[in-house]
Amino acid sequence: QVQLVESGGGLVQPGGSLRLSCAASRIVFSVYQMGWYRQAPGKQRELVATITSGGSTNYADSLKGRFTISRDTARNTVYLQMNSLRPEDTAVYYCNAHHLAYPALNSWGQGTQVTVSS
Repeated sequence: QVQLVESGGGLVQPGGSLRLSCAASRIVFSVYQMGWYRQAPGKQRELVATITSGGSTNYADSLKGRFTISRDTARNTVYLQMNSLRPEDTAVYYCNAHHLAYPALNSWGQGTQVTVSS
């Protein structure tokens, strides 16, 4: 059973920064596309960013330039650097591991709360 454990969430003021981490275990990390998604209260879960095993990245259009996804294969960890945070970024952020060749191999972390408020 794949385990994804997110950390780094919390309360931050508008304009501030946070870095989320997702540590993966029981997984051949190097072959998975990793991603971050978020879900705000009363809204559907939405894509934040993904990064392939080769390092190609994809971002939600509205977040380009503020958020950066990266991965460290040696540590089996994916990161999300979030800058210039806004109140509308408040959400639970979820880590995702997805095997592109075997779509059924898709796992989620439990999520970490990010609250942007003064």
